Amino acid sequence: MNTEVKRQLLLKIFLIACIVSTAIHFTDNYLYIEQYPQPDWITPSSVWISWVVWTLIGLTGYWLYQSKKFWLAYLCLIVYSFCGLDSLGHYLYGSMSDFSVKMHLFIVTDGLTGLAVLGFTLWSGLIIKEQFGEFSNTTM
Repeated sequence: MNTEVKRQLLLKIFLIACIVSTAIHFTDNYLYIEQYPQPDWITPSSVWISWVVWTLIGLTGYWLYQSKKFWLAYLCLIVYSFCGLDSLGHYLYGSMSDFSVKMHLFIVTDGLTGLAVLGFTLWSGLIIKEQFGEFSNTTM
C-alpha cells in the first residue's frame, strides 16, 4: 500500500471515529438535553442540525482530500474537527459533578476524535506539506 493510500486510510479512520463518537454524543444530548449543562440557546433541533451540517463538511473535506484539493480539504477538515472539540465547551457551563460518567465519556471521546482530525490536518498541511507535494514517499 503506497503512502498516499495510507494517509487517506488514516484520515478515514479518524473521520469515522469522530462521526461515530459525535453521533452517539449528539444523540444523547438531543434525547437528554435537560440533563446537560449548556446555554439556553442550544435546543434539541440545533443539536441534530449542527451535527448533520458538521458531518457533511467533514465528508466534503475527505472527498476534497482524496481529490487532492488540499487547501479546501484542510479548511473543511479544520471546521469539522470542531464538531468533536466543541463538546469540551460543555465544561464551561457546569461543574465536573454536574455531568454523569456517561456524559464525561462522550465529551472526552468527542474531544479526542476532534483533536485527531485537527492533528492529521495540521500534520498534512504544515509538516509533510502535501499541498505542495514536498513530502517524501517514505513519510507516513
